[in-house]
Amino acid sequence: MDLYLFLIFMAASAAAASTGMMFRPGAWYDGLSKPWWTPKPWMFPVVWTTLYIASSVAAARVAAVDGNAMAMAFWAMQVAFNTLWSPVFFGLRRLKLALCVMVGLWVAVLGMVWTFWPLDTWAGLLVTPYLLWVSVAGLLNFSVMLRNPQEAPVAL
Repeated sequence: MDLYLFLIFMAASAAAASTGMMFRPGAWYDGLSKPWWTPKPWMFPVVWTTLYIASSVAAARVAAVDGNAMAMAFWAMQVAFNTLWSPVFFGLRRLKLALCVMVGLWVAVLGMVWTFWPLDTWAGLLVTPYLLWVSVAGLLNFSVMLRNPQEAPVAL
């Protein structure tokens, strides 16, 4: 694995993570009705940090392999959707639109797993937990949306 490639992918992941730091859950999110299986607040930064590192390692491995164009496109797609979700959900409080963003993220991560695996088995294994976590996050987004129909988005 090329260290410089890893650092570039980590920089892109850090940019995505920064929106999560700028648009925090706060009192509004704490007051929403959530399912019993909602992960504890401390889990989100731990899991996301781990996933960002794993996906950056995986991307650095795949970037060095011939025939990686589709895999790299899915990596770019997932980091773009990942960057959008926190501002849409926490910033704008648009739960339905955030779910649409989450569906795009889920499709991108599925595509990443699908295209990474044949190019580099370890890379495919490294991004598989990401698909599981985004599945949970998507179900949580959906559940919060259904449980809180009274929530109005932030007026622009």
